[in-house]
Amino acid sequence: MREFKNITEILDFAIGEEQSAVDFYLLLAAQSKSAETKKVFYEFAEEEMRHKANLTKLKEDGTLRLSDEKVSDLKITEYLVDVKPSPNMAYPEALILAMKKEKAAFRMYTVLADQTDNAEVKQLMQSLAMEESRHKLRFELEYDDVVFKEN
Repeated sequence: MREFKNITEILDFAIGEEQSAVDFYLLLAAQSKSAETKKVFYEFAEEEMRHKANLTKLKEDGTLRLSDEKVSDLKITEYLVDVKPSPNMAYPEALILAMKKEKAAFRMYTVLADQTDNAEVKQLMQSLAMEESRHKLRFELEYDDVVFKEN
């Protein structure tokens, strides 16, 4: 796992990760044939763009506003099979893909937090992990509404 020397490197890394998520969701939107799924992926990309903008602002103004809020985990992703991106992806599959991506980002930031002894870096990584956890929860709730309530 990568080692960081300071907060700026962490923020640069996180900004890059958010840009990767933007690119990922835009690619999926472009490949989607379903108008509904295409719209959802564009919305996901816009949300990731906002996260990137927030991290960029944090880097520029230097104020570190971290939350220690706990986020619920419905653990829906624990029971779902992996989904591969495809042009004909249905909305529930798009949600599964988004949940899995956010879970992976959460794990990455959690591992990075565990690997440092620097309290400020640890707190930033934990905060970024919680942000990814909030994203995953949003997709889990949507999945619950769309899939579980229909069945």
